[in-house]
Amino acid sequence: MPLQRGEVRGFNFDRMVVEFTMLDQDQVIPCAISTAAMDDLEGKRDVKPQERVDQFMRLREVIEEQASRKFFEEQNRADRPVVLRSNDFSIVASIRRPHRS
Repeated sequence: MPLQRGEVRGFNFDRMVVEFTMLDQDQVIPCAISTAAMDDLEGKRDVKPQERVDQFMRLREVIEEQASRKFFEEQNRADRPVVLRSNDFSIVASIRRPHRS
């Protein structure tokens, strides 16, 4: 059973990540996604710090799906955060990127 949606905790400027949680039954799984990964997914580079949570919300479904997949593939424990980086989305990003001739 995939992880369930938790809460968005917000943008952490020091770590350059958006922090959020997922739920594994009654266990809260801390998660984070790098701003670089979100920029790669969305194909943007000019997102301001105050716009990061909105960017997360636009990409939330694909981010949470990948967080769940990574959690189970790596057999993470609830006490270790799931941190998503650009390479976790390499297939998704290549599909979304416009092809150049």
